Amino acid sequence: MKLNKDWHEKNKMPKNATFEQRVKWHLEHHKNCTCRPIPEKLLHEMELRKNLE
Repeated sequence: MKLNKDWHEKNKMPKNATFEQRVKWHLEHHKNCTCRPIPEKLLHEMELRKNLE
């Protein structure tokens, strides 16, 4: 897995991020960097909320 240092420097996770901010950040991260996957806990919560819509 390769770290995209430039992307990380320009795209910090907001402090005390909301669920929506975390989802947005991780989806953009996934598109721009392969240093780590989206956390399982967040993926699970995304799926639960999608099913409630």
